[in-house]
Amino acid sequence: MTPLETRNARLAEKLIKNLKRRNITAHYCATASQAVELISSMIGDGSTVTWGGSMTIHDMGLTDALRRRNTLNIIDRAQATTPDEVRKTYIQSFEADYYLTSANAISEDGVIVNIDGNGNRIAAISWGPKRVVFVVGMNKVAQTVDAALSRARSTAAPINAARLGTETPCNSDGCCHNCNSPASICSYVHLLRNSRFGERHIVVLVGENLGY
Repeated sequence: MTPLETRNARLAEKLIKNLKRRNITAHYCATASQAVELISSMIGDGSTVTWGGSMTIHDMGLTDALRRRNTLNIIDRAQATTPDEVRKTYIQSFEADYYLTSANAISEDGVIVNIDGNGNRIAAISWGPKRVVFVVGMNKVAQTVDAALSRARSTAAPINAARLGTETPCNSDGCCHNCNSPASICSYVHLLRNSRFGERHIVVLVGENLGY
């Protein structure tokens, strides 16, 4: 293994222990392709599956792999054509068997940090779907909760603002202004520090740079 691969494997081992202490099941995959195979194996035929706005699960090919199975009931908001239809997919996601997402950051002691503009993603993370599966590249691991929050606000948010074309200060200069813009994609800040129900939250750590 390369030094980076060794470091990622060792850090993932520590994270898995800390997540277990928080009642969160965790796995480590060295590559994105291994993660796609693992997650697909978790999801049985006939399951209802949906996902939040995540470039990680899209870019790694997970959503495409699940669509190709043709044995799953997929709720895909990308197929919605009106605001009402989008809202319906948000509501339907609460009854999904599996909700797939990523994280904006995770601290070394296992606190998962997410920011959200609409709130639907962090709402589903908190309550509703039977299982929530986070796919997290090791590039998103931060030393502390404060560092994880900083990464979410100062790294992930400006990049996503550029991707979405939001009318926010961070989209103009790439820096977080702690703004109160109506278009802010940091309207909701969520910390998952414990999972109330065992095995509801599952984290798949991936030894690659994924997402923003």
